[in-house]
Amino acid sequence: MRIKRILAATAALTALVTTAACDGGKDDGHAAPTGANSTGAARPDTGPPSAGSLGEAQKYIQRHTSCEQLSTEPADERLPSDDPVKPGAWSVTERGVCSDRREKGEILVYRTSDMKEFQAAYKKHVMDSIAGGKGDYGLFSRLFVGKDFAVVPSRTESAMALAESGLRILTCNPTFGVPKGYKKEPALVEHCGLSDFVNSEDGKGSVNHESPEEEGRERGESARPKEGRKPEDSLGLAAAGSLAELRKLVHHELGCEQFSTDPETVSISSIDYLPAIEGDHKMWGVGERGMCGYPGGERRAHALSWLDKVDDMITFQTKAKAAQVKELRENGGRLKATRSMVLVGKNVAVETNNAASRHGLYQAQFLNLNCQEGFTAPEGYRFEKALVNGCVLTNYEGN
Repeated sequence: MRIKRILAATAALTALVTTAACDGGKDDGHAAPTGANSTGAARPDTGPPSAGSLGEAQKYIQRHTSCEQLSTEPADERLPSDDPVKPGAWSVTERGVCSDRREKGEILVYRTSDMKEFQAAYKKHVMDSIAGGKGDYGLFSRLFVGKDFAVVPSRTESAMALAESGLRILTCNPTFGVPKGYKKEPALVEHCGLSDFVNSEDGKGSVNHESPEEEGRERGESARPKEGRKPEDSLGLAAAGSLAELRKLVHHELGCEQFSTDPETVSISSIDYLPAIEGDHKMWGVGERGMCGYPGGERRAHALSWLDKVDDMITFQTKAKAAQVKELRENGGRLKATRSMVLVGKNVAVETNNAASRHGLYQAQFLNLNCQEGFTAPEGYRFEKALVNGCVLTNYEGN
């Protein structure tokens, strides 16, 4: 399949957040991390590039890839028909499109009067899409931003060329992490990041050198082993030396202003908040256990989450697997909507059924324990073997 437009009519903003091309183009040597040039010397960091007009933005793009026949005409057939990012939206003042003849694709160019507002609007669009059931939305972002302009190429090869520029890719999907060897910078809005790592489904993007299975494979082939990455090859998991350290680690994601380690309080559950651990937590290999949130009183229990400092992770995962398998069997292959999801680290675990909190915890290198038979995760998500057979660890939520 060769994509000739940046956006499909049914999803005007898809090209901003996902890889659309399925084939075509050549491998032109962009396999090394883009944080360094071909001589190995780091590029000088002069800050994000600026452009006083679309014409200036075009000249900047042309230093790195083809950008011909720039047009701002709304009727230009290269423009998406239902693109919501038009002048007047997202603080965009000008919008144009040019052709990358070398890679046979198109490049959208936006000028913005307020880059922070632009990034905030993009983040909202991504989070709204995730909340609507598109968990991978924005995971393969091609939205390059400068100081006052943004660029969206339709081809992975064009994105690889632009990654060598001073532009940075804006990513707001909370499950995305920048591998070592690439630039990682804060965006202008919270929980988004800027990098020069091109994450692509077609195998033509930046090589993830943290992935052992990348070595020796041909570009374009699937990198993920079907059974998941082995524990010893994990890309890293959250860890804490004590329950107090764990609480500090997850405070931003859970709030956790109200916290208790009282056994009676910790054992409280409600119809809306069912913890994974039942009974004596020490039988689960947990040394210390606490609860964030408000267990009830004048108003119904709310904002409950459980924190576990795990002394024996094999025992913990074994018990969690048994509980999950029982739950699946009793509920027709599905977990109850109120069942708290178990997210694990190296020696810690968090039980929360708050989806927004889990997205933040994935960024902190927690992964959820999934023991559903035949479960797998789409390309781009972490997918690792658990310590017990029949389970995997992942940052993807879905069947």
